[in-house]
Amino acid sequence: MDVLVIGATGFVGGAVARHLAGHGHRVTGMARSAAAAERLRGQGVTPLLGDLDGGREPVLAAAACSDAVVFAAQPAPHDEERMVAELLDVLAGTATTFVFTSGSGVLLQRTEGAWSEDSYAEDDPFPVEPLAERRFAVENAVRAAAPGLRTIVLRPGLIWGPDDHGHVSMIYRSVATTGAACYVGEGLNTYSHVHVDDVCDLAERALATGTAGAVYHAAAGETPNRWIARSVAADLDRPTRSLDLAEAAEVWGEFGALIMSASSRTRAPRSRRELGWAPRHTDLLTTIGEPRLRALATAH
Repeated sequence: MDVLVIGATGFVGGAVARHLAGHGHRVTGMARSAAAAERLRGQGVTPLLGDLDGGREPVLAAAACSDAVVFAAQPAPHDEERMVAELLDVLAGTATTFVFTSGSGVLLQRTEGAWSEDSYAEDDPFPVEPLAERRFAVENAVRAAAPGLRTIVLRPGLIWGPDDHGHVSMIYRSVATTGAACYVGEGLNTYSHVHVDDVCDLAERALATGTAGAVYHAAAGETPNRWIARSVAADLDRPTRSLDLAEAAEVWGEFGALIMSASSRTRAPRSRRELGWAPRHTDLLTTIGEPRLRALATAH
């Protein structure tokens, strides 16, 4: 299969591009610079110079010649809306598969560190997080393009793995700022999480047999932030500390404080039932003690 990956130099898109190339697909990846293009070439991915701002034409032309397009970039909302709309227009009426990588942030709940009993499967209704309304609208536009076009939405939870920037790394960074491994409020809020390798597996399965117009979740486990903080504290021989939202904003910034204080719990029955997806990595805490994470606790 000829696959174009938009976002191939990022954490998730790069992993997807490498995974697909390693499984025999012919993968082209968007790169914004010659240096990025050279890195992709070294990973077995054919580079395509372009971007989502002024360099969209080469990307749209490549999309029209591909068997499948995976959108795994994380641009500003207006760039995402424009590029996805143009891709759907270019691909309309073709046999191309279009996979849009979203995230469980669309159903995030502002619990201020408290646990939420709410957990959502793929087709459950949910109140949309106000900051994610535009992302949810893009999801709906992608799904609405089916059945004329085979479109699929992937909605992973918190993605972890090598070089991630998720909750574990954020709690390690809090040690550098405060001397303690921090969480917000009770620290019982949790995101359903998934390893990046299992996201790649889900993406390949969706390309192969996914249903047009479907949403597929990727969720493999849950670990409350307080548990993460306790594990980080034990690794570094430091205390834990609860923060209120104002203190959290000083440590992680306003958006980071929102993320670290919220819950976003999902289930993936459709992914498991329809695609046979079975995640292999389920314990987020296996990353505790990695040198790259420990280094964050002393960064200035």
